Amino acid sequence: MESYITVRAGFEATGEFVDRKSRFIAQLIHVETEQEAAEHLAAMRARHFDARHNVPAWILADGRERASDDGEPQRTSGMPTLEVLRGAGLRDVCCVTTRYFGGTLLGPGGLVRAYTAAAQAAVEHARAEGMLVEMTSVVPVDVQVPYATYEQVRKALEDRGGKVPTCDFTDSVMLHAIFKAGEEEPFCAWLREFMAGREQVVCGEARFAEF
Repeated sequence: MESYITVRAGFEATGEFVDRKSRFIAQLIHVETEQEAAEHLAAMRARHFDARHNVPAWILADGRERASDDGEPQRTSGMPTLEVLRGAGLRDVCCVTTRYFGGTLLGPGGLVRAYTAAAQAAVEHARAEGMLVEMTSVVPVDVQVPYATYEQVRKALEDRGGKVPTCDFTDSVMLHAIFKAGEEEPFCAWLREFMAGREQVVCGEARFAEF
């Protein structure tokens, strides 16, 4: 997997659907661990302490996923929510959908439609707010150069697809760059030739980040 979509950290997307006075409120956030997903569920249960159900579904970047019906009929709530997250290509997210019972049974088909609609509304909220972001597999590359070659090295780095989020300016310049995984080698090859074996470059482990 080279990239995936997630909700920007710190943002809570919400979506609501009402059917025969039953309210379904989906609350979608960024998580990176099972523990963070469990904490989101606990927070929603505390927020909606008087609700009938709080249905969780989550997917992590490594492919682990889980859904629960939280007392609703089997496969009418958690799994439909999970299918919405899958269909949107989302990873590292947790959606908890709260149901306030309106007094009328909706039946399995009605529940599937309601939980699906609430989760879809939350995803659309995140999209409308510009809070769906693409996470790409990147390699960090730290390059130390003298001030005299800084501009030339930076231009060569950016011309070869790299980005330089930050630099440290001390007695020399340290460029903290990132490349899409697999695209750092052309720059490293150029740097070796340009610096004639005097290059100081460290390539880190691949990780996911906005690029």
